[in-house]
Amino acid sequence: MKINVKNLNINYIQYGEGKDIILLHGWGQNIEMMKPLGDCFADRFRITILDLPGFGQSDEPTDTWTIQKYCDMLEEFIEKTGIKKPIVIGHSFGGRLAIRYSAGHPIEKLVLFGSPCIRIKENLPLTVKFLKTLKQLPGLDSLGEYMKKYIGSRDYKAASPVMRQTLVEVVNEDLSKYAREIEEPTLLIWGDQDTEAPVKEAKELEKLMIDAALILLPGTHYAYLENLGRVVSILDNFF
Repeated sequence: MKINVKNLNINYIQYGEGKDIILLHGWGQNIEMMKPLGDCFADRFRITILDLPGFGQSDEPTDTWTIQKYCDMLEEFIEKTGIKKPIVIGHSFGGRLAIRYSAGHPIEKLVLFGSPCIRIKENLPLTVKFLKTLKQLPGLDSLGEYMKKYIGSRDYKAASPVMRQTLVEVVNEDLSKYAREIEEPTLLIWGDQDTEAPVKEAKELEKLMIDAALILLPGTHYAYLENLGRVVSILDNFF
């Protein structure tokens, strides 16, 4: 199905009956990455999964979006699709959006899979430090785009120009203040070998939140799919 939100055509699916669950996928992903989980709960919940703007079959934003713009989009989407006080489940970038949305809107519960929230300064490789230093020298501003292609993430390299800048905006925002505002019960499910959202970030997030618990599972950034049966059992008890 398609719905117009913020002048963009948003692709989504909605199925099942009962209380609302909305699932938010990670960067570069789409509905299909969250559907295996949604299918496990469609017999007792109404499931809504959308392709976030710029991904899947949804339109790409015409300008750079921040987490706040994605949050405004989600607010309008939820209102237009008749979703009421949902259980919000997000993976990675979708989890970042879930944190921002849940801080200011009524939700039932929150589930985050490998969702980095806090900016933790890391020791940069020597090549990165060198290129960043070069960019600051007079006459070398044009090196910026080359630097981004050379040292950028896989997600950055795969994105269109507007989505590249959007990625920069969303990953550089520290969402700690929003995480602290969430009062609803929150479950953090993380892969113990996650290199994209390291476990130390999950532990810091757990400390920040009012009512959060961390569960570590064997696996990577996609541990929720790698341990799908176990995750369903955990969420059955949580819901």
